[in-house]
Amino acid sequence: MTSTHLSNPVLVVVDVQNGFVNQHSKHAVGAIVDLVTTWTALGLPVVFTRYLNQPGSAYEKYFSWSRLMDSPETDLVPELQPLAVGHPVIDKLGYTLFSSKGAELVRGQGWNDLVFCGIATESCVLKSAADAFEHGYGPWIVTDACASDAGPETHDAGLTVARRLIGRNQLITSSTLLKSIAPTGADR
Repeated sequence: MTSTHLSNPVLVVVDVQNGFVNQHSKHAVGAIVDLVTTWTALGLPVVFTRYLNQPGSAYEKYFSWSRLMDSPETDLVPELQPLAVGHPVIDKLGYTLFSSKGAELVRGQGWNDLVFCGIATESCVLKSAADAFEHGYGPWIVTDACASDAGPETHDAGLTVARRLIGRNQLITSSTLLKSIAPTGADR
């Protein structure tokens, strides 16, 4: 990896909800909690997203998947709930942060670099990062603070595709990210 310099960054915590945490993804929750805790201690902004499935959605129609329609599945995991207080939570009906509300928030806050962590690497995290790239923002994926509820092979596949879509240097570990945002390393 080359130099990491973030300009007016935001941490985007994607869909770390009860319904997406299972034996394949639960290991990432602790890494995400640590990342959010350190990020906010530095006074940097955080946004959380929550996926809300709807009756008749494309997921129900094409995947025969009708989960994440109600609480408690749609709730952020208990470990993140206190950390989300006071930060925007964007409810979305599809994969990406860039719903009308999410895009308006990013634009309105003037954020330049969007740092993504969460679940699932190959879908909501990847789609949000690719959309950030296409909207002219610096997309970053924190590889050890992401997981797939479909398993490690699917997580790895998502990272492989991410390298092709947003650039291999845009994938970063938590430790490298945190070193780069130390008080002398981030524009505020």
